[in-house]
Amino acid sequence: MNTFPAQYSTLSAAALKDYLIKAYQLNSATTCRLLIRNVSDTYILENENEKYIFKIYRDAHRKRNEIEAEVELLNILKENGNSVSYPIADVEGNQIQQFNAAEGLRNGILFSFAKGKVILDLEDKHLIQLGQDIAKLHQTTSSVKLSNHRPIFNFETTLFEPLRDLKPHFTEMPEEFEYLIDIAGKLVKKFEDFDTSTFSYGYCHYDFFPKNFHFDENGKIIFFDFDFAGEGYLINDLMTFLNHYFFHQLNNLITKEQAEKDFGTFLKAYQEVRPLTEDELKAIPYLGITFHIFFLKFFYDNYDDWSNAFLTPRYTKHRVELIKKWEELYCNF
Repeated sequence: MNTFPAQYSTLSAAALKDYLIKAYQLNSATTCRLLIRNVSDTYILENENEKYIFKIYRDAHRKRNEIEAEVELLNILKENGNSVSYPIADVEGNQIQQFNAAEGLRNGILFSFAKGKVILDLEDKHLIQLGQDIAKLHQTTSSVKLSNHRPIFNFETTLFEPLRDLKPHFTEMPEEFEYLIDIAGKLVKKFEDFDTSTFSYGYCHYDFFPKNFHFDENGKIIFFDFDFAGEGYLINDLMTFLNHYFFHQLNNLITKEQAEKDFGTFLKAYQEVRPLTEDELKAIPYLGITFHIFFLKFFYDNYDDWSNAFLTPRYTKHRVELIKKWEELYCNF
């Protein structure tokens, strides 16, 4: 009997363990277990002395050339002294593994383990280190051009295309869709007030939430999960970190005053390494609207393969309400 086609399989952790031990000459006592099943699946490998992360991508989410670009970017960051979780080469020098899974070819990378832990309630010492380290990372990403393609973050990809693709999803929610169309227009008009020719441009991480960097016991930061990395204004990364404080306030974990103070400390530290123009500083919060619309499209696009059961009308309306709250908190149209 022929194997019936699948759209999303989960590779056996036991089989991966055997394969990776051989491919990378790992300690034979190394274990492997599935950590996260998502748009890409994450496994943790560990033995008495070492830990690694193995991430395997879905072709529907990341094409081979995009994965090659991520590897290229991480290699450059590491070579330039940026503290990142980096791809490891196997015994034959390959940094990307390929598997013939039930749904077709899938590509995977073995990453160095980011030691340390997530800190959600960041103190001044953390914020200063974070601001300076992101600025140093931007010094690297603003001066390179990768040979492989990564996504581009602009109004076409974060506003117009998402709204075109999302229109069928909002058939029963016309008021919410009208709001998104309206605020997209206001945002484009607002950016006419900024001299964007002075904005720093390069490769953004585009997901700088505390869940994507660890502090070790000495306060050193290791950045990881560059899955969304792409080209755009570098202040996009500062905007994504501002989202941490947005959600922290919504969950009543911090006051508005403390959030503003903390983000100000972060921005000051960043500018000690990489100064920002006045217009860049003003534009940071407005880009939050593009971020939320972009990810609403991401949830929509990956609904089937991600088993994204929460993309219901109720959830969609909740996401639109988040954008309204963001506008109220940070924007002045």
